[in-house]
Amino acid sequence: MKRSTILFTLTGLAAVSTVQAKLPVKPNILWVMSEDQGQDLTCYGMQGVKTPVLDKMASEGILYMNAYCTNPISSPSRSAMLTGAHQTMIDAHNHRSNRDKPLPKGVYPFTYYLRQNGYTCILGNHQVMDHGRKIDCNYKTEPTGPYDGVKHFGIFDKVDYVTAADQPFFNQIQLKVTHRGDWWEGISNQSTHKVDPKDVVLPPFMADVPKIRKEWACYLDQVEYMDSDMGKILKELKEKKLLDNTIIFFIGDNGRCDIRGKGYIYEPGLRVPMIIWGKGIQKAVNKEVTSTTDITATILKLAGCKIPDYVIGKPLFKEDGTCAPGHDYVYGARDTWDEIVECSRSIETKRYYYIRNYMPEVGWDRHQDYLEFYRPAVHVMRQLKKEGKLNTAQLAFFKDHKPFEELYDNSADPFQLHNLAEDVTYADVLSDMRSKLKDWQDNHKDCGIEDMHNRHPEKGNGVPAWLKNHHPEEWKKVTEGEINTHFHQWREDMKK
Repeated sequence: MKRSTILFTLTGLAAVSTVQAKLPVKPNILWVMSEDQGQDLTCYGMQGVKTPVLDKMASEGILYMNAYCTNPISSPSRSAMLTGAHQTMIDAHNHRSNRDKPLPKGVYPFTYYLRQNGYTCILGNHQVMDHGRKIDCNYKTEPTGPYDGVKHFGIFDKVDYVTAADQPFFNQIQLKVTHRGDWWEGISNQSTHKVDPKDVVLPPFMADVPKIRKEWACYLDQVEYMDSDMGKILKELKEKKLLDNTIIFFIGDNGRCDIRGKGYIYEPGLRVPMIIWGKGIQKAVNKEVTSTTDITATILKLAGCKIPDYVIGKPLFKEDGTCAPGHDYVYGARDTWDEIVECSRSIETKRYYYIRNYMPEVGWDRHQDYLEFYRPAVHVMRQLKKEGKLNTAQLAFFKDHKPFEELYDNSADPFQLHNLAEDVTYADVLSDMRSKLKDWQDNHKDCGIEDMHNRHPEKGNGVPAWLKNHHPEEWKKVTEGEINTHFHQWREDMKK
């Protein structure tokens, strides 16, 4: 296969780094998404965890420090990535909504274009948990088969296995283990090098107590398992002699599943790990503001496809191969999740972070049925709040109301603890961030603003109420902050 030489020059760094790569004209492309994954890898400075596979990829490839997803919840975020259009533009903003509704006319999953351009599109990998086949977008899809957006909705050609005959191929794999689930404690207990709760470093908005340290360590055990899955995927490609011609993108579909993370429009919910690795790509660190939809645009470009006008991301590399500048800002959104109606928007720049809460009358801790089982730290901190043992940073999550506007200086306040929206010193910054929000909304449709007061959310799963009535001793364990291992069994028992 003919190869071309591409020079990538990273900008926005203290010292300019140069990356040289020899890439195929039509490279194979692997896109791996780790579910509910924050920047909690050793290469990002997370303490207590060992992630040798991804650390090696980061040291040999490009590590992105300021990559953001479009929504802190999985299905809206993946809806944007699969099309390249922000989920708010295509009525895919509410979690697990419109699953039987086709995409708007003229909008297609990006695999539609890849397949037209000669790519075999493959979903999952036979070695990973549940085979990594999750799509879960907020519009009508089917895993495999043809796609026309009217009668046929297949996204991929095949599942689980990649062969040399599939080249050029695109393979999307979803690594599930880091998603909250009943398997967490089992995975942790089976680890040959369990993360020691004493070694973890908690963010200051979480109470530093043994049960929360244990939960955090258990999450990092899932991250280590995920890293080992990544190693299996790379080993298989190497054994099949496919690795040399493959460009690999690794990201989280949204941030970690904990307080201020998944479901919340703060940095831990929207900022995700992003690594690009491929044969010949040398070490570089990129501090530009990037979006997960930039990967969509980049893949289309690498595959030789025309990028549709509705794609909001932009290729990470210019025509001459130099690294493209990052975004001036990116736009984030949080809308309905299960039974909880919400509407918040954010603007992220390299330094400042702005949030507009359209429903300030409601707080963050909403007692959502799903989260009651998968946020042990919340239960622990609710009790500590009753006992008067939380400090100001930790109490913030439990306030009854949200501020209408929030402004943070990430360079001075990386944990976003000090809201500067009412500080006159930052009046000009606040005005500029408001202008950026208006600029986006003036130029892009936002279905979440339009339907804010006319939504029909799903009902809660009902398991907390059922468990309180039928197994109060088990509910007591939940409220004491035990890591849940029976939620799915309880849900099935409730249906009987």
